[in-house]
Amino acid sequence: MTLSRSMAGALAEARAAEKDQSLYYRTLAAAAEEAEDTLLAERLNGLHADEQHHLSRLTARLVEAGFPVNDLPGTPPPVPALDVWEAEARERELGEVARYRALLEMALDARTKLMLTEFLAAEERHAEELGGKWMGA
Repeated sequence: MTLSRSMAGALAEARAAEKDQSLYYRTLAAAAEEAEDTLLAERLNGLHADEQHHLSRLTARLVEAGFPVNDLPGTPPPVPALDVWEAEARERELGEVARYRALLEMALDARTKLMLTEFLAAEERHAEELGGKWMGA
């Protein structure tokens, strides 16, 4: 089974959301580094790495299936202060969990289903722990 146009569109939307999430965590990690909070910076960089991994895999899946990928904006979204970031980040992660659950309800080829199942597991861990590096290389 190949990717349908509707599935490719849904993956493109997920790709854009992952880019936004990646920039969100990178901006927070930079703020933590500037504040010399090494532990928080490491935690946020782990989240950033997982989101970046999802972005890369979604991009590759679309290209492999013959769909074009657009350049995505490189402007980070507004981020909360370091002392209050967790509540907003948890809401964002719960949104990602919902997105991947909805995608997994669609008709999928085995390769895409496996990828999205892995993403869902990582996003659930993110929402629970607000920490990253759950994705393998």
